[in-house]
Amino acid sequence: MTASLAEKATRYRALHAGNAFVAGGCWDAGTARLLTHAGMQCLETSSAGVMFARGLPDGDGLATREIMLDNARSVAAAVDIPVTADLENGWASTPEGVAETVRLAGATGIVGGSIEDTTGDRTDPICSLEVAVERLRAAAEAARALPFSFALTARADQYMHARPNLAEVIARAQAFQIAGADMFLAPGMANPDEIATLCRSVDIPVAVIVGLSNFYPTLPELSRLGVRRVIVGSAFARVAMAGVLAAAREAAGQGTFGFIEGLTPFEELNGLFRQLTG
Repeated sequence: MTASLAEKATRYRALHAGNAFVAGGCWDAGTARLLTHAGMQCLETSSAGVMFARGLPDGDGLATREIMLDNARSVAAAVDIPVTADLENGWASTPEGVAETVRLAGATGIVGGSIEDTTGDRTDPICSLEVAVERLRAAAEAARALPFSFALTARADQYMHARPNLAEVIARAQAFQIAGADMFLAPGMANPDEIATLCRSVDIPVAVIVGLSNFYPTLPELSRLGVRRVIVGSAFARVAMAGVLAAAREAAGQGTFGFIEGLTPFEELNGLFRQLTG
């Protein structure tokens, strides 16, 4: 039975009430179906994965709202589990523009998304707290106006831009919670004590991204720190791209085809997709 959008939204929020769980990072309908088959309970689109699949870099302003929302729509239509999207900084410089992004995202079939506190300017990448709060408040108001419970994740990117300041991240997390955020994410945090302190500082679920550092905790360890959602981000996309790159280098550079050994047989994989689309 196909779940309604409201049912998926309720299911997604309920996942955050227990121990930490993994949100699978996908970049197209095919990977969405594979991750769902593998047992993922929810999916998140990866902007890096989407851009790599297009032969383009991530983080250079090339991931437009149209590209990412079209991708989110195709992913959400391919599976029957909750899907959320990386909405970057809302692809807008004004609160009104961010609100419009959330409204458009709400029409794609996804149940939530994240909004960064970034400017898009590499020389001055982080919005002031006042501006970030205004943008987040507008996003939250737009989310509340949707006909289902859209889960808004507020994202503070200080650690991603080599500005590690736990006190500032906590101040932003608390301000974003007051402004209406349902969840909070600070990519790049890798110190267990800092993560635990952050989780204790707010009353909304905290998410972390793995694969950005040499910090490889287990789900139980992250649960003990207070984390509720574990995002793999671009890690699955990098696994796929690394495999293709290694195989191509072997074939082109050595003239050998050892990479074929151990591959999933074509008929098995083709049959799996036949089953998943049937």
